[in-house]
Amino acid sequence: MAKTLTRTLLAAAPLAAVPLALAIAGSQPALASTVPITFSAPGISGSLLLTYGSATDAKYASAFEITGVSGSFTDTNNGLGIVDAAVAALVAINYATPESTNLLAPHDFSKFTVASGLPLFNHGTLTYDNLFWPTGSVQTASDYPFSGGFLDIYGLMFQLPDGAVADLWSNGVVPGKTAADYGVAVADSQKSLDYVAGGVAAAVPEPGSFALLAAGLVLLAVNLAGRHAARRWRAKCA
Repeated sequence: MAKTLTRTLLAAAPLAAVPLALAIAGSQPALASTVPITFSAPGISGSLLLTYGSATDAKYASAFEITGVSGSFTDTNNGLGIVDAAVAALVAINYATPESTNLLAPHDFSKFTVASGLPLFNHGTLTYDNLFWPTGSVQTASDYPFSGGFLDIYGLMFQLPDGAVADLWSNGVVPGKTAADYGVAVADSQKSLDYVAGGVAAAVPEPGSFALLAAGLVLLAVNLAGRHAARRWRAKCA
């Protein structure tokens, strides 16, 4: 079933469900090996760098398998104290079996079981496939017609500290929108911790823009390191 979630567009989550504002500067790039993304909503935000190679999903040649993720994630909703947590790694693909009526699920379709707290239409699981769609996702569920976005409706799942995971997905281009909406959930194996849905258009930076961004981050890091070293030297000489 579509993210089993046919997502929050069709039902309300029992946890806080607020619009997700996903902001990524620039326009669609040529195929690259790294893609920076940022996302935010009330109480939740993140900055990620996705890595992918030439391998594609066995069913969809336009969907590239994400091989790595790094960055930071914050979620203070529902009393969570996750602030600038280091994103540890991807949650491994487990090639789960979709519902028999879902003939469009990617080969890399996977499930993460959550004991309680998810909306009923999730049937106790978050779904993911860790696929990046440079030219926009296609319909990937037989019962969910909407598509579009650099992720599909199953999305990207990555590990957070203390056993939690975050799941970032695209709802596709839904009625009333001209570009894809995004959502994010946070859970561990015992319960759903946060569930955010809806959103704004997203795009991937041009390679040139990404290069400038990366160079700026390097210069900032060098500058901060220099200031820290200078403070330590003055303290030592005092």
